[in-house]
Amino acid sequence: MPANNDLSGKTTIVVGASRGLGRGIATAFAQAGAAVVAVARTTPAPTELGNGAGTIQPAGADARDATAPGTLLDRYDPEILILVAGAIPLIRPLQHQTWETFSINWDTDVRIAFNWLREALLKPLQLGSRVIVISSGAALAGSPLSGGYAGAKATQRFITSYARDEARRAGLGITFTAVLPRLTPLTDLGQPAVQAYARRSGKTEEEYLEQFGEPLTPQVAGAALVELGRANPAALAPSYLLTGAGLKELSDAA
Repeated sequence: MPANNDLSGKTTIVVGASRGLGRGIATAFAQAGAAVVAVARTTPAPTELGNGAGTIQPAGADARDATAPGTLLDRYDPEILILVAGAIPLIRPLQHQTWETFSINWDTDVRIAFNWLREALLKPLQLGSRVIVISSGAALAGSPLSGGYAGAKATQRFITSYARDEARRAGLGITFTAVLPRLTPLTDLGQPAVQAYARRSGKTEEEYLEQFGEPLTPQVAGAALVELGRANPAALAPSYLLTGAGLKELSDAA
């Protein structure tokens, strides 16, 4: 993935930056020299990183609020927008879900993607900007113990594709990319899912995780997203699978 993009001083909004992969991504961009705006409802990120790195400025907001995208995009005018925020699904089989628990990721994750991508197109973001939506590997493989989670994450990928097409049709010069992280025990979202799927398969957590190879860490996720942030826009694929080994380009059919 050829790189031509120095991140020094680039304003980067990370939505959902208070924990897990979002925190790792915000930290990595700041360490690469970007001016990071960390959007989260709670636990603001540190405002300074050492060693000559960039900064992380906390911005308290509910990413689901329909007014948040327009307000924050107008205030900070980012060159990079990364959407990581989402709800933690209830880990139960279908028959033990209610519609409210089944649909939580539709009401949260899909709503966030829709509102923020819509505003990125309407504003629009400045020429050369890039938008990265963190979906999930569950969009490819399904997730029978997490209600509507897999379908919601697949819809995030579709919405990203729709936004990319609209930007191209309007000649906006904005790139839209979906990233699908593989299940990892190293986040608040992934740990209970790994435990539940291991029990369901009659395996230990270690045995269950063997199929995924090296676990995806927030640090690996951060490095991978920095790679996308620096990449030549013409070299970017519409979507990528993200594992502990890094990024893998996905075909449109995948």
